[in-house]
Amino acid sequence: MNPQADILLTDVDGIPALFAHTAGPMRAGLVFRVGVADETLARTGVTHLVEHLALHRQGLAAHDYNGTTKDAFTHFYTEGDEAQILAYLQSVCASLADLPMERLATEKEILRTEESRRDRPQLPLWRYGAQGYGLPSYPEWGVPLLGPDDVRHWAQTWFTQGNAVLWVAGERIPAGLSLKLPPGERRPLPAVTSALPSTPAYFSDGKGGVLLDAVVADTAAARVYAGVLERALTRALRQEGGYSYTTAADHTSRRDGHAVIAAFADALPDRQDAVLGGFVDVLAALQAGRVDGGDLETVRGRADTALTAPDAAVRRLVGAAEDLLAGRPPVPLEQQRAELRAVTDGHVHAVALEAAGTALLQVPAGHSADWAGYTAAPTTSPYAVTGRRFTARDNSGCALVIGADGVSFVGREADGTESAATVLHRACAAVLTWPDGGRRLIGTDGLVVDVEPDRYGIDASALAALDAALPPAAVVPQPPRERRPFTPAQHSAHPHATAQAPAFRRRTTGQTVSLVIWGILTVLLAFVALSVTVARSEFSTGEWVVMLGILWGITALCAWPAIRILRDTRRM
Repeated sequence: MNPQADILLTDVDGIPALFAHTAGPMRAGLVFRVGVADETLARTGVTHLVEHLALHRQGLAAHDYNGTTKDAFTHFYTEGDEAQILAYLQSVCASLADLPMERLATEKEILRTEESRRDRPQLPLWRYGAQGYGLPSYPEWGVPLLGPDDVRHWAQTWFTQGNAVLWVAGERIPAGLSLKLPPGERRPLPAVTSALPSTPAYFSDGKGGVLLDAVVADTAAARVYAGVLERALTRALRQEGGYSYTTAADHTSRRDGHAVIAAFADALPDRQDAVLGGFVDVLAALQAGRVDGGDLETVRGRADTALTAPDAAVRRLVGAAEDLLAGRPPVPLEQQRAELRAVTDGHVHAVALEAAGTALLQVPAGHSADWAGYTAAPTTSPYAVTGRRFTARDNSGCALVIGADGVSFVGREADGTESAATVLHRACAAVLTWPDGGRRLIGTDGLVVDVEPDRYGIDASALAALDAALPPAAVVPQPPRERRPFTPAQHSAHPHATAQAPAFRRRTTGQTVSLVIWGILTVLLAFVALSVTVARSEFSTGEWVVMLGILWGITALCAWPAIRILRDTRRM
């Protein structure tokens, strides 16, 4: 095999370096093993802020460059001639060692503007909670609180020689390249947390469309499964059903031996039932082993073509750098091709079953997925703390319990039972505080409890005791706010969640047949009862009353099963 067709591993100034030979403009990047998932909710945004500060001295360069902060990695990359690449990489390293703190306030404002335009995903919050890989679901609350010492300490801890990998695509690694970074050790990947007691699970969201998130082993079969799933969704929901315009599926390596399979199908409001049902049917078909052979060959062929394209090694450099930082050395090209060729429909079926066991489904508001075997993700806690109870002044029956271990919101369900949302002090990811005394406690599981002193009659001593018990590092002061109307439901759900709709089971074939039979019987009996009602003169009064009561009673009994089926199920 021509060595220029694959990735070569070397080092520059003690930093691992990956090189791929290519003609044309040179491309290069520095990747660090640090991202949003390494932060805390109360200080989110510090990595992004360091990235912005490190790039400021580049100014309006004549060549392309940028930076990206991801879940577990931060990238600096550029394209240009050899001199420009050399200057860029050395300037980034110099800036990381001595960040331009005179730009701190300005870059914070830029991040605030960027934040206002960002559409944050909900699936990470529901799967991982308000920590680790769940933090991309939240705003960058920490940015306003960060001082120069905080930012410098973060850069010196994470943006180090031992925590970096260089990649270069070109004729050669730039001559004279020197990467002066502070010493430091390689950092392990963030811990994987869970906010889901069980899977498969679902939650309901106000947006249209259906999203799937599943965690599987990071294998060639998993990559093929994502491609097969996308083709199956497109065929069923766009080409055949005409319900969706956009259908997609993707495989993203988490670099820890696992990958996330994500899938999506959009839907108009009047097509949400059909899209949800069709989406679940496609998943079920793959779980049953019904893998289309043509889809398998197409996906595998496209993947192999991508691996053998002239620029394949160049396009693999970024992923290879992340793998190396995660302790996974680059996989030779021929090994990747061999693993791809070995994937069979049986392997794809196995991935489909694995994905089914870890699936998290986002369904449109007003829908559920319990009929398909998914469990509703929790929006309440299994218990409330003990302590002082403060009843809401609006006579809603809601209450706050402030205890030594934490705070609970206690509400009442439609059936009269109590439910609770609890945030323990030791598991408080962040507490937003307002000058008027309001507090919002966010637990590491993503549950929220709002403490509003005037609505619950909480006295100053109780509020002071609560503040003293909360971890200082979790406090996020907020600017003055407009007072909001009291909405009890806000206390018991994830901050991005909407109220759960009544659960409907999917109507089975047997239920549909029963509905038709009972419906026909009801119509026939109603016709007979109506005829007897009209023909009163043909019967004595006593006979007519008895017969009428029997006929209408039987009609009602026949109608009841049909009404129950209609009430408790929905057609998909």
